[in-house]
Amino acid sequence: MTVTETTLIELGWRAHFSDQLGPADMPGAEPVRVMAVHRGKIEVSGAGAHHLIEPYIPGAEPTDAHPTIGDWLLIDRETLQPIRVLDRMNLFKRRAPGDPHKEQMIAANVDSVFIVASCNQDFNVARLERYVVLAREVGVHAVVVLTKTDLTDTPEAFVAATRAIEPGLHVEAVDGRDPAQVARLAAWCGPGRTVAFLGSSGVGKSTLVNTLRASDSIATQAVRAKDDTGRHTTTVRRMHRLEQRGWLLDLPGMRELQLPDAASGIAEIFDDFTLAAEDCRFSDCSHGVEPGCAVQAGLATGALTPERFDRWRKLAAEDSVARLPGRRRSR
Repeated sequence: MTVTETTLIELGWRAHFSDQLGPADMPGAEPVRVMAVHRGKIEVSGAGAHHLIEPYIPGAEPTDAHPTIGDWLLIDRETLQPIRVLDRMNLFKRRAPGDPHKEQMIAANVDSVFIVASCNQDFNVARLERYVVLAREVGVHAVVVLTKTDLTDTPEAFVAATRAIEPGLHVEAVDGRDPAQVARLAAWCGPGRTVAFLGSSGVGKSTLVNTLRASDSIATQAVRAKDDTGRHTTTVRRMHRLEQRGWLLDLPGMRELQLPDAASGIAEIFDDFTLAAEDCRFSDCSHGVEPGCAVQAGLATGALTPERFDRWRKLAAEDSVARLPGRRRSR
């Protein structure tokens, strides 16, 4: 079945979106979903229709009011002019690289997120934590997919390090080229469901996409031998149809993920530190040299680990910057 043959339900249409339509929107408006984002153009699909259109919405000033990948929007059926973006179920954003005062929309209306990391020297717990914090902040179920298990004799060590990020975190370790192993991910890829892939370049996202689609149409590149890091192979944000009739949203690799406001996500992932901090003598404790610091007490007894403490402090500091007065926010 091609994109142009799909129904709205197959594209991921829900009551959340239909409830937003009223008499003023009909009959000249048509709901469509953003399937790909190019420079200056977006691909959209509706019931039996597929268009390449301009993304500009007259009078839409805030960043979040413009369409991004996964969005549902109304367009004029005759002119194909976008009218408005429908309220989202969720929205992934990040702070723009090089400018902490701006945010970039990553993807909208996602059901699950596959956080992809490879079992080689590029494996980085701190980076994985950032992705998990982002998923928790947005309220999307996260699955960590560890790839390239064929390159290590101890995949269980990578799995254990990942599960230590958060109790109950779902982790799947697979060889992305093996359809039988990748089939374990099918539970999140059913009809009308949208899964986003997040992870650095070179971790095997495109290989996973190809295996899930039973296709080799997505370009892949070998990683650099000297440091196991990869080059960007995804340059256009696009939704791909899966064999399970769901949608996979493959995003360009992002090594630098500067979080937007993420206080609740940080508190959830680092709940051991959050709970300890509540017992500090002073409410504004910096968890350094103050007397009665419950966090430092936990570190001294070994109940809390210094590695997680450093990562918690770093993410909390970034979140404080994101909340500074005068920071330009999208509404």
